[in-house]
Amino acid sequence: MVPVGVSVACLQIKKEFLVRLLLVAALLSGAAGAAAQAKSPPPIQLYGGYSWLSNSFNGLPGAQKALNGVDAGVAFQPWHHLRFKLDYSMYRGTNTGAPQHSFFIMGGGQYEATVHRERFYAEALVGDGGLNGNWYIADAKGYQYGNTGTTASLAEFLGGGIDTPVSGHTAIRIEGGVQHSGFVPLDPIAQGGYPFRPNGIPNYFGRFTVGMVWLPRLGSAIRPAPEASTRTPVESEIIFEGLQSFGHFKIFAGPGDSYFSAGAIEYDRHSWGRFIGARLDYSADIMPIIFLSQRSITDVFGNPHSTTYVTFPGVGIAPIGMRLLWRDGKRFKPYFIARGGMTGYTRKTFSQDASYYNFSLQQAIGLQLKLTDRWDFRAGFEYFHQSNGFSVPSNPGLDAMSYRGGLSYHLGHARGEK
Repeated sequence: MVPVGVSVACLQIKKEFLVRLLLVAALLSGAAGAAAQAKSPPPIQLYGGYSWLSNSFNGLPGAQKALNGVDAGVAFQPWHHLRFKLDYSMYRGTNTGAPQHSFFIMGGGQYEATVHRERFYAEALVGDGGLNGNWYIADAKGYQYGNTGTTASLAEFLGGGIDTPVSGHTAIRIEGGVQHSGFVPLDPIAQGGYPFRPNGIPNYFGRFTVGMVWLPRLGSAIRPAPEASTRTPVESEIIFEGLQSFGHFKIFAGPGDSYFSAGAIEYDRHSWGRFIGARLDYSADIMPIIFLSQRSITDVFGNPHSTTYVTFPGVGIAPIGMRLLWRDGKRFKPYFIARGGMTGYTRKTFSQDASYYNFSLQQAIGLQLKLTDRWDFRAGFEYFHQSNGFSVPSNPGLDAMSYRGGLSYHLGHARGEK
């Protein structure tokens, strides 16, 4: 619902201006691809700087105050002008006497092109955000667990920017965009402690960042000549595996005492060169079957009100991800994986008041063991988060530890073949 008031109207104008600015930046980036110079882009970008958020999370009409913070991250080697990017931002301030301590961890894609000396780019990121418990009202007496508002939410950012070189290894970065999150206040315990959405609670924020980009290693001055048609196919593999949860955490979700098992098909493709001594791959995952066991009766937050469990099926997909693979070609190969996606089930998950679908975040470590030139055995441990990001008023979730194992089949020529 659009709030009324001069201050809110000004904020809406700012939002429209930011959206138009992003569209112009995206058009410039698309046009710049044809005019790009012959220089190869730098393999890795490390960046950091000052960041400004247009409003506080409890910034209702008449009490809107911007927040200051920092933004930092890394963008990996490009593939067809597209980089995989990890971003961390943090903001601090006070509004209506309530402290605002937030952080956001997001990942996604950065599409870039070069015009003369400048690099233009557009980006889309998704991840999780966290807030202190008394962000809505400073005095948390009478509130469950001392939280006057929800403390975790799905977050997305759509933006773009420009890098202006200062030297061969550094550039000034100016970036802007729109960020979305779904934090909402809670009622006191005496009123049930339920989440509610007051008119005018901000969910969309303008974000502006100014900082420096450091290029640890430069690209080649001239792009190499195309390889012969007999070049070795890009390294890629398909992994057939199963996973089973066995423990719980409370990082972005709670109370989280559900369990699940699943079958998965994973695809990994060597797309972004190397990073910290590891091969950097694109990674995607499909779970054609998931079985989730949860309490048969819960409250709006997912707290159990029964001792029995109910089990039902679902599916999952995680198309946004990356894999770091060390000791490529050796017998033992450690790996790290980070992926994001969604899961869907045949009934509402973690609470009768929640949703049928959830956003997911996976982080895994493990080891691959070479069996033959085409086959590897894989085993590892994984942190698996699921929640609906307050797409509905009730946002219970699950932070589960799981183990997974399976077989990896290498596509194309088998290793060692000519």
